[in-house]
Amino acid sequence: MLQNRQRKIPVDLAFLRKFADRALKAVGELTPQPSDVLNQLDEIAISLVSDRAIADFHLRFMGISGPTDVLTFEHGEILISAETAASYAGEYDLTPLQEIALYILHGLLHLRGFDDQTPSDHEEMYRVQSEIFSRLDT
Repeated sequence: MLQNRQRKIPVDLAFLRKFADRALKAVGELTPQPSDVLNQLDEIAISLVSDRAIADFHLRFMGISGPTDVLTFEHGEILISAETAASYAGEYDLTPLQEIALYILHGLLHLRGFDDQTPSDHEEMYRVQSEIFSRLDT
């Protein structure tokens, strides 16, 4: 399930739904990591939200002030800040839509059990993320 709950950044939901389906298939083919919950979920809910909304969740659930790019919850919810995606997109030579797609993939990898908290975990997660993202041909 993918829904747009923000109004500032225009998005192509049909494109993102197709991307999410392909990304889910690719991530599902990976070896589950120790904290994998992906196989246990009946549904994954992806919501595009504003910086203000994600900042509220960021503070409430992580204890960190300010907006972030993506938050992933073990019960299968992925929150993505469309505004943050738009602001970072240019830095990485991506469109805002591609940056949002990348965050969808990132959230799915977290559900598969990948983590980016330690330097080595971060390096491995981003290696896998980059490989899948380039293969999905956004």
